[in-house]
Amino acid sequence: MHKTLIVTNDFPPRPGGIQAFLHNMALRLDPERIVVYASTWKRGREGAEATALFDAEQPFKVVRDRTTMLLPTPRVTARAAGLLREHGCESVWFGAAAPLGLMAPALRRAGARRIVATTHGHEAGWAQLPASRHLLRRIGEGTDTITYLGEYTRSRIAAALTPAAAGRMVQLPPGVDEKTFHPGSGGDAVRERLGLAGRPVVVCVSRLVPRKGQDTLIRAMPAILARVPDAVLLIVGGGPYEGDLRRLAAQTGVARSVRFTGAVPWEELPAHYGAGDVFAMPCRTRRGGLDVEGLGIVYLEASATGLPVVAGDSGGAPDAVLDGETGWVVRGSAPAESADRIVTLLQDPELRRRMGERGRSWVEERWRWDLLAERLKLLL
Repeated sequence: MHKTLIVTNDFPPRPGGIQAFLHNMALRLDPERIVVYASTWKRGREGAEATALFDAEQPFKVVRDRTTMLLPTPRVTARAAGLLREHGCESVWFGAAAPLGLMAPALRRAGARRIVATTHGHEAGWAQLPASRHLLRRIGEGTDTITYLGEYTRSRIAAALTPAAAGRMVQLPPGVDEKTFHPGSGGDAVRERLGLAGRPVVVCVSRLVPRKGQDTLIRAMPAILARVPDAVLLIVGGGPYEGDLRRLAAQTGVARSVRFTGAVPWEELPAHYGAGDVFAMPCRTRRGGLDVEGLGIVYLEASATGLPVVAGDSGGAPDAVLDGETGWVVRGSAPAESADRIVTLLQDPELRRRMGERGRSWVEERWRWDLLAERLKLLL
């Protein structure tokens, strides 16, 4: 029986987008035919208990390394090779190409016949720096296929690869669970609990870091409130930028119209999307292109929930929007553009309905997890 070894630093219960991507894909593969080799989430009793509980609930075997950061060291490479032989795996899937894909030649010698490496946003940054660009080229030479999220990441990563490796690239973006994210997901209850019933709500669901553009939304709020006085910005998520954002809301004079939920459990996210009338995250590229949005799965989750979206122009974010159909793409550094598009949507219920319905149908047509898992199965 053909088996696959998944080698990844990023796997639940560690939170994050890459983690959710890999877990959702793994759940849609034959559990008897995969083995996951992953890092440990946290040191200490609490982390060990959470990890053990999670692993016990999985339908497939999970092997944890003692380290909290899985890197292609000689020890980790030797253990991956040992697991490959022990479980009779013929293929390898690196959950993130950089840097774990550097183990590919050793795993090939250990018996791997097929090696696939998935890229996300950070590999596009690697492609811009000479040293990491060289390592990315080595990863391309050692693997059979490198996957990419969208055209933005493909074009930048391909420039660092040999022509042969670039020609073997295949698109494999994350998907959306359309049964979990859907209209009527409980948004009314969230509105009621937060005291937002009857108010126009702009929702942003994301980690609170500068790239995501929550500050742009706060700076846009005075213009929004001038035309939609009872509007409120609902910022869902936690992160290191929260203190700065709260201070900015106070300095801008819109603190009463901005609500912070803090981190929200994953199972409550669909209802928080549903609490909005419009989804907005005007992300922007930072640090000379090193800090960039790989795709922006939140736009697709919002579309699945039936919301129109306002997206930033960073990296691959526009790939998650049909501009003018499911929402609009704006310059992430331009609060006035965000304000204009958001006000247009808040003032036009029919436009919101039309864009939300188109977004929902687009997710069902192209972005369902089961469709994308079938694509992965063909690669492995």
